[in-house]
Amino acid sequence: MTATLAPEKTLIRIGHSPDPDDAFMFHALANDKIVSPKYRFTHELQDIETLNRRALKGELELSAVSIHGYAYITETYALCHCGASMGDNYGPMVVARQPGDLASLAGKRIAVPGTLTTAFLTLKLCLGDTFTYEVHPFDEILNLVEAGKVDAGLIIHEGQLTYAEQGLSLIVDLGEWWMKETGLPLPLGGNAIRKDIGTEAMHEVTDLLKRSIVYGLEHRREALDHAKQYGRDLDDAKADKFVGMYVNDWTIDFGPRGKQAVVELLNRAYAARIIPNPVTVEFV
Repeated sequence: MTATLAPEKTLIRIGHSPDPDDAFMFHALANDKIVSPKYRFTHELQDIETLNRRALKGELELSAVSIHGYAYITETYALCHCGASMGDNYGPMVVARQPGDLASLAGKRIAVPGTLTTAFLTLKLCLGDTFTYEVHPFDEILNLVEAGKVDAGLIIHEGQLTYAEQGLSLIVDLGEWWMKETGLPLPLGGNAIRKDIGTEAMHEVTDLLKRSIVYGLEHRREALDHAKQYGRDLDDAKADKFVGMYVNDWTIDFGPRGKQAVVELLNRAYAARIIPNPVTVEFV
């Protein structure tokens, strides 16, 4: 009798950032807590600006992207309905060595973590063209500000919890600013899935992503133990807090309000001529 070979699984290359929230989200898929009969996954960990740039070239089947970056890849990718990083009255921050307000940033040189990040887009919406900027790796920005090499820094990820430890002052929390402007949470990032894998696969892979998120939330201690290795010196309490900020009910599903926030952000970006074309948002 001839043995029947199992069909080869379809490879899905996942890109996400080496941060506690993404690691928490993908723990179940990365560590075989969820096994698919049809798909196998590899994980490529890179900073979000690099992933945005790779998405412009359609390199990965499933990738974390900034909502700003998504504006440029709509022909190639759709947004998964799950996997959101939402700033619910909090988000990226501008910090400086001395206290100040928004007006104090006029004419200043601000270090930013990439021009395709939603943090940069929101800063442009907030300040217009009143500042200059330099692009630096996100995990170098606090040190640059502390050393006086730039006037201020736009910080994302765990820097939002640690900037005060370097003697820096908060100038503006862009998530708070956006909430006051719109009454909506700030949609910072999501997961984009490539359309050419086909409609069925897009839905099935998105469902596996959602299952991974739910698994992490239901097995929090286990997922945190995996995630904290990416915490860059965050203690357990701060790692738990950071994950809670960006992996929560919004991450399970954008929902109507979260989807409204994405549309509002991109509409305002187009109106302000920060992005060149209007965006029709497609969710899977």
